[in-house]
Amino acid sequence: MNKIIREDIESIVKEDIPWEKLKDSTVLVTGFKGMLGSYFTKVCLYLNDELNYNIHVIGLEINDNRVDPYFVNHPCMKIIYQNVSEPFQIDEKVDWVLHAASPASPLIMKKDPVGTVAANALGTWNALQIAQKGNAKGFIFISSREIYGQPFENQKQFYEDTYGSMDHLTARSCYPEGKKCAETMCVCFKEQYDLNTKIARLAHTYGPGMSIYDGRVQADFLKNALNKEDIIMKSTGVAIRTYTYVADAISALFRILLDSDEIVYNIGDSNNEVSIKELAETIVKINPEDNLKVVMDLPEDALKGVSPFTLGILNSDRLQSLGWKPRYSVLEGFRRTLKYLEIEKEEGRL
Repeated sequence: MNKIIREDIESIVKEDIPWEKLKDSTVLVTGFKGMLGSYFTKVCLYLNDELNYNIHVIGLEINDNRVDPYFVNHPCMKIIYQNVSEPFQIDEKVDWVLHAASPASPLIMKKDPVGTVAANALGTWNALQIAQKGNAKGFIFISSREIYGQPFENQKQFYEDTYGSMDHLTARSCYPEGKKCAETMCVCFKEQYDLNTKIARLAHTYGPGMSIYDGRVQADFLKNALNKEDIIMKSTGVAIRTYTYVADAISALFRILLDSDEIVYNIGDSNNEVSIKELAETIVKINPEDNLKVVMDLPEDALKGVSPFTLGILNSDRLQSLGWKPRYSVLEGFRRTLKYLEIEKEEGRL
């Protein structure tokens, strides 16, 4: 296991989360190969390896491409390869479910909008059926900041009960509208079957395990830094976002699943608000010996009349009331991510 990930997991397990609820249980993780799914799974297996928690993990993934040998060889791990959008059968009684199976790359959303909406809508239906059948103790669905849409004028933050606007009659809405449908399913299963469902809305989560080829700006910037290339800005980069390091996001997921009362929580670190340009400048500073630069390749009038625009920052007051406190700044989080990528490259896994 990459040492950066191991350090993160050790830090997560030290948090004041009621881990004992996971003892002697079976956990289903859909999309376990992704960044969030793999971290969540590794925390469960670490609790087994170090604290003898006797957690049986069932991981569901669409194929066996690039599955971590750690998962394949672990005695407490069972892997099922199939599309989450198609009905699946699990013979074991499932106690806890993390439903994280969904395309997250804008490139995939553009290429396969049907598969994207299906993974969220049909996939959530299938996962909820498994949870209901086993009378699961808890089910948590990975949703997204995108369900809020675009903020209205002067709407800086999104709370769990405030929304912006969205045009559902575009193919790109396959992702947020699929997530919204899945959220409604979670509420319906809670109302009709008293299933303990939870919804986690995340925004711009990054860290070890993310793909540097998925088309998002943070991925492109990290790919540039890893290859010791200057970052070429093709836009003004004034849009403001918040970035949450994956270890902070994972500790939030466990806290919501194991120790919360509300059904929906935002996961976002409002202390880490940065513009796209500031993010690029932060990343090139991580390894100053590389002498990288941020180069603005813009038309002469690109900056005229431009004002900073946020995409709607997630308010995480509800989550923080559970005791969650993000630990990693943008600089430290991206430094750890780049170090992880460097180790993966050096050891031939990237």
